[in-house]
Amino acid sequence: MPAYKDKNGTWYAMVRYTDWRGEKKQKCQRGFETRRDALAWEAQFKLQKRADIDMTLESFYELYKEDIKPRLKENTWITKESIIEGKILPYLGKRKLSEITAKDIVDWQNAVMQLPGTGGKPLSPTFMKSIHAQLSAMFNHAIRYYQLPVNPARIAGSIGKEEFKEMKFWTKEEYLKFAEVMMEKPIYYYAFEVLYWTGIREGELLALTPEDFDFDKRTLRINKSYQRLRGRDIITTPKTDASVRMIAIPDFLCEEMKDCLKLYYDIQSSDRIFPMTKYGLCRNMESGSKAAGVKRIRIHDLRHSHVSLLINQGFSAFEIGKRVGHSSEKVTYRYAHLFPNKQTDMAEFLENQRMTEPDKSQKNTMNHDNCTSDEEGEKKNVS
Repeated sequence: MPAYKDKNGTWYAMVRYTDWRGEKKQKCQRGFETRRDALAWEAQFKLQKRADIDMTLESFYELYKEDIKPRLKENTWITKESIIEGKILPYLGKRKLSEITAKDIVDWQNAVMQLPGTGGKPLSPTFMKSIHAQLSAMFNHAIRYYQLPVNPARIAGSIGKEEFKEMKFWTKEEYLKFAEVMMEKPIYYYAFEVLYWTGIREGELLALTPEDFDFDKRTLRINKSYQRLRGRDIITTPKTDASVRMIAIPDFLCEEMKDCLKLYYDIQSSDRIFPMTKYGLCRNMESGSKAAGVKRIRIHDLRHSHVSLLINQGFSAFEIGKRVGHSSEKVTYRYAHLFPNKQTDMAEFLENQRMTEPDKSQKNTMNHDNCTSDEEGEKKNVS
């Protein structure tokens, strides 16, 4: 269809199409500076509706968004959106999906590696790996649903790598020094008590409500997480399916949380117990660490501290994983350096096995077997 000039001097295009239900639809897009821009939009829109891989990556992104966004948590999509719109489309958005080659990806990678990160520092290897993975995911989606023949990002290979940051944690003694200082700020004291003695995540803590605690059974239910997104408080499901769990808590923590709830005049069963921000937690942890004279660690490192405490008490990776919402494999992989090293014990055991003389019954059996074999051999020779 032709483009039309609007009263304000801009151009618009109007397209009729049939949607996935078989219903006739009409789409109008206004605000183009030139007729050529309006017609270009119309052409791309038609390619989108035909799922034609000759559409631009920018046009494909709109389809990708329609397909993927409803299936993801809001915070997950916001991360994807930021990467795609900030690090991918400005470079490859105008290219046809079908014409982007592995060499184009390499050129794009080289450009990405030159981009400045926070504070003017280079992008971290982990973030570069995430950027490439997002582009590759878009191509994989095009292969699966839109008949794109190959994934050029896979052929080009990834950039960056996953970084393993130094894992910091507090010993029990360090935490208790910190906790004593925080008693001056009761609500924060109770928040840090829950974090250290249960190992739950920060978002899980901030989503807790009175109904999550069963003081008779001494349990804490984890089934939601808190996020602050674009100025809004959002309660979502936890990070993974394994994160939905029931945690047994000690008597002293039950009593402390009863005292915590008494701080509120009229708290409802579904109200957040800790209506603070992550920034507030971080700021108080920093000041409390300094006042207590203990090393500064992150909020998430309290989770590492909890796991370390349990490992030192001899609990297995499976038991710890069930408590903190991880698979036993992930606990073993992530905290392997904290588990007791049994290699020396194994070597000493094998040494003792080698040096220990066989008992008499074993010797007699061995001699009997040898004699039997010799006698059978002589009989065969005679025959």
